[in-house]
Amino acid sequence: MFKKIFNLFKMLRKLSVSGAIDILDEIKPIPKTLKYISFIFSIGYSKKNEDLNKSSGEKLCQSLEDMGTTFIKLGQFLATRPDIIGDEIAKKLEKLQDKLPAFNKEDARNIIKKEIGNDSFNDILSFSEPIAAASIAQVHFAKIKINNKEEELAIKILRPNIHTLVNDELDALMFFAYLIENIFHKTKRLKLVEVISLLKQITNIEMDLRFEAAAASELRENTINDKGIKVPKIYWNYTSRKILTLDRINGVSIRDIEKLKNLNIDLKSLSENLIQLFLKQSVRDGFFHADMHQGNLFVDKFGNIVPIDFGIMGRLDKNNKKYLAEILYGFIERDYTKVAEMHFLAGLVPQNTSKDEFAQALRSIGEPIFGQSIKDISGGNLLGQLFEITEKFNMQTQTQLLLLQKTMVVVEGVARKLNPDTNIWEVSRPILETWVKKVKGPEATINKTIELSKDLLERIPDLPNVMDNANTALQMIAEGKLNLNDLNGKNFEIEELKLKNLRNNMIIIFLGVVIGLFIVF
Repeated sequence: MFKKIFNLFKMLRKLSVSGAIDILDEIKPIPKTLKYISFIFSIGYSKKNEDLNKSSGEKLCQSLEDMGTTFIKLGQFLATRPDIIGDEIAKKLEKLQDKLPAFNKEDARNIIKKEIGNDSFNDILSFSEPIAAASIAQVHFAKIKINNKEEELAIKILRPNIHTLVNDELDALMFFAYLIENIFHKTKRLKLVEVISLLKQITNIEMDLRFEAAAASELRENTINDKGIKVPKIYWNYTSRKILTLDRINGVSIRDIEKLKNLNIDLKSLSENLIQLFLKQSVRDGFFHADMHQGNLFVDKFGNIVPIDFGIMGRLDKNNKKYLAEILYGFIERDYTKVAEMHFLAGLVPQNTSKDEFAQALRSIGEPIFGQSIKDISGGNLLGQLFEITEKFNMQTQTQLLLLQKTMVVVEGVARKLNPDTNIWEVSRPILETWVKKVKGPEATINKTIELSKDLLERIPDLPNVMDNANTALQMIAEGKLNLNDLNGKNFEIEELKLKNLRNNMIIIFLGVVIGLFIVF
């Protein structure tokens, strides 16, 4: 506890001196109590000279950078949570740079040698100076002899002692969030402790590069037959907790429009391909790259999109994939009642909410979109309105869907820079139509029947015992052998009804298995 308090003291002092609190107050008013706390912790320090030419967002990003690794990651993470900090601040934090001075090349070589052993280390024929340095890790190029062939690869290496540093600071931040939630009860809806906890979870995954390697490998496997994407190959013999080795990317940054034009890349097709690939990852695979900004996307000479940095990935279960596809497709078809129903089925809206009122609120979002020209349709504005509705209808935060929504907005932004006339809805239609047909078609019905039958068959051995127990209990009740003195008449009837229902349900389940088998086979 003392360590947490001490780390919290250091971080609050760092935060107060940075001027970040004042900058945040310019963007969005914050509680006076927090300003007083900031003032107390900044006593004895003179304010930094501010660049008057910088916007509030730029100054905030600079402050977070100055505070180091944890605050950089916090800023990047909060950029994915506009429900907490507002869409305006989130957009500004998206510009947060993740560049720090590189650590020594020799230290990097020593880490590699320690992680993979002498034999594998001797396969490295050349090793470059750092070509990129971020808060968690840095990247070097290398030539490695694999199966008597020289491979040009990239090696990502964690910063020394980064795990201890980040976790100590995040523990302190979580303690601070706990105090804030208990002092300012209105902040409980923001789920600050949950946010920091999730940030800690994500960051610790980032700091074990085997997880990132596994994510890249899974994404490569999922998309291996998709046209227009090429996920780098992972070299597992040269990968460990602290290092990640993968194909070196030979391509052009997707932000370099002029170079793409010089390569005769069709920007319209590239834009549409980017959106459709993201949707395939989301609704088809339930596993998507959740950090698809311009810095993480390259284009090879064949026009393939090559993603990098697999530290932040999103995952959707079977039900959420279905709900997502139906919600988006419902917006495209302007079927707001259907969209509302999907929200209820997904558990996104409290069950006591009026479905008609919610559908009306969704209509207020969707209809203006279809009344605008293609260039004026903004995913960011749509997202902002959805968050307003979230608050109005007391919807609980769904982290995985928020991450997906945020990524969707980023993808749309990148696509628009490639082709300003990109209509995200029209481009999305074929992918969503295909998926909706797949989950509702005859094949899906047969598969569901098979799954149900399989599940029920596994329960068959238990049926005789369950039914015997239910019949025995009912017989004892009828003969007065079961002591129910503790129950009033109403409760007695309820318990008796439960037993009868249990027995009857088991009979129905058994019959369902038989019927299911006949349907399938």
